[in-house]
Amino acid sequence: MHNSVSEALLDSFQRNNAILLNLLRALPEGGLEARAMEGSPSVGEQFAHIQNTRLFWLQQVAPELAEGMPQRDRLAELLDESARAICKAVKHRLEAGQPMEGAHARYDHPVLFLQHMLWHEGYHVGQIKLALKRTGYVMPEVLEEQAIWSLWRTEVW
Repeated sequence: MHNSVSEALLDSFQRNNAILLNLLRALPEGGLEARAMEGSPSVGEQFAHIQNTRLFWLQQVAPELAEGMPQRDRLAELLDESARAICKAVKHRLEAGQPMEGAHARYDHPVLFLQHMLWHEGYHVGQIKLALKRTGYVMPEVLEEQAIWSLWRTEVW
């Protein structure tokens, strides 16, 4: 059990990141090239877009934490690094009672920034799963449960 709402929120973002990493690691051969539709971004492009979006918004509201964060093809490492930086920025602003804001972006509360990141990434996970399904790959139920759903809930049947 979490001691505070802010701890639970930051944990939810870390769980979201773990799901992204699990999905990335579970891709079948050729999975990075899969597309939901002709002309849609590939799965690899969507993962890169998630990383680039994290960095873009982090640079807007907490540039000191985005500095030096490379934009290369080490997706899993980069996603982990950017998730930690986002959590650090949100935690700092929560503790200081400050909004997330910069020269070109403002979130009235740090939680709104975090929710933006979660909503954006959830959308792309759906697109990635659709792209994989279009290629004929459906993640086995046991793997999906372990890689995605078990990070959010525990069930006893």
